[in-house]
Amino acid sequence: MTATRSSDLQTWFDVRRRDVDAALDRWLPSPPVAPLAVCEAMRYSVMAGGKRLRPLLVLAAAEAVAERSAAPGVASLAMPAACAVEMIHTYSLVHDDLPAMDNDTLRRGRPTAHVVFGEGMAILSGDGLLTEAFALLAREPGESALISATELARRKLQALAIVADAAGASGMVGGQALDLQAAVPGAAPLDSEALTQMHARKTGALIRGSARAGAVMAGASAGEQAAIDAYGEALGLAFQIVDDILDVEGASADLGKTAGKDAAAGKPTYPAVFGLDESRRLAAECADRALGCLTDARLGGQLPAIVGWVIARTS
Repeated sequence: MTATRSSDLQTWFDVRRRDVDAALDRWLPSPPVAPLAVCEAMRYSVMAGGKRLRPLLVLAAAEAVAERSAAPGVASLAMPAACAVEMIHTYSLVHDDLPAMDNDTLRRGRPTAHVVFGEGMAILSGDGLLTEAFALLAREPGESALISATELARRKLQALAIVADAAGASGMVGGQALDLQAAVPGAAPLDSEALTQMHARKTGALIRGSARAGAVMAGASAGEQAAIDAYGEALGLAFQIVDDILDVEGASADLGKTAGKDAAAGKPTYPAVFGLDESRRLAAECADRALGCLTDARLGGQLPAIVGWVIARTS
């Protein structure tokens, strides 16, 4: 099966990115609710742009489920979850760039948060984004004419648990810990299985959780949730493999971050373990697996086209 790019995908991306940015602007804290300094640092990193893949996945999964159930309006219930996962993703980037972690000075095409605001404020801005994300998941949507208050509360609680699991020690944080350990001088090199497990946590968990949270907020059945969970797992691994390839082949101006930093730091990557050609083959294999999950569950919308975008991206 071949991943194809929908002719409508770029238009859909543009529209949904604007929707997400407007919602983020509305829901990010501002003075006097919180001090100006931390509000500015949070907004600097969140509103710097980026691909917005994770919030777009939330919305795409919600729309695919709503389309199949002939209830398109329920997809709107997923916007708070979309913004929450973007806040969490951005916090992870802010902390990942710190001198104690990757010590990077470029992110999303401009100086990293600790370069602009100092290490202390950068750490606090990341902490703020993480906790605000869960406050948003618990608070919004406050009510809906589309479903009962009881059903809305059930969906919100389930989505919150999914995102927390994806972001925590068993997910993204755990993957980052494995990455740090693997980069210690003298550490034993990761084999292919350990590398896959590390990336399944570090990058894949939040991508997978984003897709599933969107499906839950739209009222997905257990079967639809399982299909979208498997789709997200395969897509997350494909995304990381392509990211590793771009770190070797890409340019900093295109990537919006420092190219070649993983190799320079001696970090375990797919090209380092498998070589570039095999890495490309593995990414394509993951893409096929993601598309197969959608076909089996008869789910569509923009989810198949996103697979093609992940494989073909250059930044």
